[in-house]
Amino acid sequence: MPSRQEVAYFGAGPAPLPTSVVEAGAKAFVNYNDCGLGLGEISHRSPTANKILEDTKASLTTLLDIPDDYEILFMQGGGSGQFSSVVQNLVGVWVERRRQKAEAEISATENKDELVFEKLQKEVQEELKLDYIVTGSWSLKAAQEATRLVGAKHVNIALDARTASNGKFGKIPAEDTWTLSPSKNSAFVYFCDNETVDGVEFPSFPKILESDDRIVVADMSSNFLSRKVDVNKYSVIFGGAQKNIGIAGISIVIIKKSLLPPQTPTPAPALLHRLNIGGLPGSVVLDYATIAKNNSLYNTLPIFNLWIAGQVMAELVQTYGVQKISGQEQISNRKAEILYSVLDKYPQVYHVVPDKSVRSRMNLCFRVHGGDAEKEKEFLAGAEKRLLQGLKGHRSVGGIRASNYNAVPLENVEKLAKYLEDYATGNA
Repeated sequence: MPSRQEVAYFGAGPAPLPTSVVEAGAKAFVNYNDCGLGLGEISHRSPTANKILEDTKASLTTLLDIPDDYEILFMQGGGSGQFSSVVQNLVGVWVERRRQKAEAEISATENKDELVFEKLQKEVQEELKLDYIVTGSWSLKAAQEATRLVGAKHVNIALDARTASNGKFGKIPAEDTWTLSPSKNSAFVYFCDNETVDGVEFPSFPKILESDDRIVVADMSSNFLSRKVDVNKYSVIFGGAQKNIGIAGISIVIIKKSLLPPQTPTPAPALLHRLNIGGLPGSVVLDYATIAKNNSLYNTLPIFNLWIAGQVMAELVQTYGVQKISGQEQISNRKAEILYSVLDKYPQVYHVVPDKSVRSRMNLCFRVHGGDAEKEKEFLAGAEKRLLQGLKGHRSVGGIRASNYNAVPLENVEKLAKYLEDYATGNA
């Protein structure tokens, strides 16, 4: 049987973890800090759990320079759970802000509450929009979930990137082709910063969203902590843990405090019921205000999973010091460059699926010999013989996918690059 050191794993998620964290986790799961209990057994409301929560927040704040006017939440349900959470919370924010505005504008003393409701109901029906930038399978799923919850009339697909690429994902069309709703009508605009299935990554924050007073939501599940981001440009950043951060079971949300009470109160459930907006008010365990009020401990948070994420973050802080996440960004870029340079060197053998302008540094999607099924099976079998694992593409698109997450060491990337060379030259 191969050892952990011999296997080079490129799976898309769950993804590799630093060996040091795995080994420390094995001990912590049995007997954490010699307390006689494992981390899977301690109370989520204990001082130990609270310290883990505090330390993890501190490491994340350090790495991303998160400003004081943002809150960090730890939740469950993964990235897919956030598809629903974003809708229920930010539509609620839109409704409450419109309600406050209507209340200020209507001066009547008799039947004021009813007049406010009638105005609000009219605005919900005629103006409420949720904008989605669809550039791959995950942003498509997010838009589909929004449609399921609030109905198609309220969901604006501002971009479907498939229209620019023969019905397939692989490009991000120019921003002047996007059809965003008027900002006053938009509850939020959503995009997925890195599409795990399709290998598409935004090179930078969309400029069209910089000059507009919009609530911007980004799903960073698969490129979280792989490059520096200006948190101030986002209203909500979320990500599931099982790519670059830890193990499945928690999701991380970074949210502007202005979207939470007391700055923006949660609308009354009775009001949302009367307005009849899809699935609102929604589940309490997906409610940002509730989670924030309870310091992420409204329900039982999986503390072991949180500890793993915290250890990964702490190791990044220790490794890169004053460089913070920019240090990891340099490594991530270098690893991606090594692999793409080999793939581009042999165009007769390899075809990188996404356009060069939007190639993901995290998920490198390519085809072998034009997507010939037998050739790709042969390629994967040869990789397995060298203990290069997890390279099969997502079932929905096929092909090959090498996921280049933070915990994939440089030497494993070099092993894969050597195999790509050898296969292309007939020396595999």
